[in-house]
Amino acid sequence: MKTPPDFSDINALFINCTLKKSPEQSHTEGLMKLAMDIMRAEGAGVTYLRLADFDIPVGLAPDMRDQGASKDDWPEVFDKILQADIVVIGTPIWLGEKSSIATKLVERMYGMSARTNDKGQYIYYGKAGGCVITGNEDGVKHCAMGILYGLQHLGFSIPPQADCGWIGEAGPGPSYLDKESGAKRNAFTNRNTTFMTYNLLHMAKMLKAIGGYPAYGNSREDWDDGTRWNFENPEYR
Repeated sequence: MKTPPDFSDINALFINCTLKKSPEQSHTEGLMKLAMDIMRAEGAGVTYLRLADFDIPVGLAPDMRDQGASKDDWPEVFDKILQADIVVIGTPIWLGEKSSIATKLVERMYGMSARTNDKGQYIYYGKAGGCVITGNEDGVKHCAMGILYGLQHLGFSIPPQADCGWIGEAGPGPSYLDKESGAKRNAFTNRNTTFMTYNLLHMAKMLKAIGGYPAYGNSREDWDDGTRWNFENPEYR
């Protein structure tokens, strides 16, 4: 393209699910920063947070204080998700899996997924999703599969190559931000992170340009009111 797209109307939320609270160094944040810098350079709005900095109990209620929790910052985080056109989940790898905080994030998002937008569709329709994975052991693709499946099941749109990651040698060793790792010079990681970032921007831009998905055939409110479009099943009442 001779003229780059205008991404100034796109807002992205990067949620780092490291187990470390700020300001402790996070290698996952290091790789997420590469994607965030590209988005900022393209004029998109970027918000970043570490979920470990918030007091968010496990559960599925919109506010776990209604279930007896003494504190729940989830409503604040959920509001940031609602304002975003793109949500990127970052996680380290522990025992081959995404972090427990990443699991909690997806579960709390799932707890809100029955809500609907102004077209009667599930609340995450029209948003693009991706993920960033770092670690010192195998599991980048495994973690990405779980996160991206969860996001699309909730209603997010997943563009091509919506994940990126970096892993060092299996076992103890240098991590992404450690100079001796050479991670910042890794051609595969740099290319995939760049492609992921632009694919997320393009997906969000296209969805915003058409006002999200048309509500024909996918509105929960219309279904509940009896609309069936071309669905036919005489055994279903």
